[in-house]
Amino acid sequence: MSIPLLDLAPITRHLRAKASSHLLVAAVHHLGVFEELSKGPTSIDELRQRLQLKDRPAMVLFPALCAMDMIEYNAEGQLQLTELGKYLTATHPSNLTGYTGLEKHDTGVLQISEWLRNDGPENASEGFSYVKDEEAPSPMDDPDAARFFTLALAGRARYLSPVVAAKITKREGHFLDIAGGTGFYTYEWLAANPLSYATIFDRPEVLKVAAELLEDFCNNGGNEVKTIKDRVKFMPGDMLTDDLPRADLLLAASVFHDWPTKTCEFLAKKFAAALNPAGELWIHDAFLNDTLDGPLAVTDYSAILFLGTKGRAYSRHEYRTWLSRAGLVCSSENIPTLMDYGLIYASKPRY
Repeated sequence: MSIPLLDLAPITRHLRAKASSHLLVAAVHHLGVFEELSKGPTSIDELRQRLQLKDRPAMVLFPALCAMDMIEYNAEGQLQLTELGKYLTATHPSNLTGYTGLEKHDTGVLQISEWLRNDGPENASEGFSYVKDEEAPSPMDDPDAARFFTLALAGRARYLSPVVAAKITKREGHFLDIAGGTGFYTYEWLAANPLSYATIFDRPEVLKVAAELLEDFCNNGGNEVKTIKDRVKFMPGDMLTDDLPRADLLLAASVFHDWPTKTCEFLAKKFAAALNPAGELWIHDAFLNDTLDGPLAVTDYSAILFLGTKGRAYSRHEYRTWLSRAGLVCSSENIPTLMDYGLIYASKPRY
């Protein structure tokens, strides 16, 4: 597929924009964020304690409110109300709390309020949509669920994959695509690296769909894709528990954001261990600012992830901290792709 010139970000931004509205109304009417901050600037930890929020929901909510220009960090690194945010406090003579209250019983507002208070659904048996729970099988082991979700993501991956493949290092060797889903990132990278081979690692039912998409990719491509089927291996498994094959390049596209920080640190170490000397670990995702105050498109996405997974959006600084602790040398490059996504990478020392 040729590299697209049009950025489809406006579509996904409009799709996820409901998250800002839900978070804002929840913050005003169900969590009391603005009333707490009306007492004066405070640290994140102190505000979390006052609101009785755990770390993950706080790191979904506070960056979003910053991105909306409702709260901000002062020179001492404390959170405070902006001039705009003061209009959401009951003591302001021209406040809009009554007006925003028209939405406080909205189903989406009530859901995200519950999840923010409990770091997930109050009834834990409701589970998560897309990731494995410790006491339950992965939703992606259900054939219908795996097919529905993988195909739902196929259009995005098909569009982004030529851009991603063009920006990842070109080299001979083994390319490992962790939780590779549709496989499009692998197929495009192999098309540009004809002397390399690849493994797509994912749940068995997901790989069945990926194999069908590979057939379609090869049938509709030019001469450069003819050998791809001979250079791709589909490896079923669980990245949390199973051994990974050795690799020269490892791609984790939209992987870490499904998981809490502790699991992300574990995965970074596991992925680093799978790299050959001088190998590279590439991450493709939507990143928060290192200052954890936006951008709005990513804080909206983070809220969507919060409601469907055990994770959230993370900053490049957070990723680089995990990768450094795993023994990798992080590049300082921030490589944009499309649709509010980007790439970062780290290398394993040669010796």
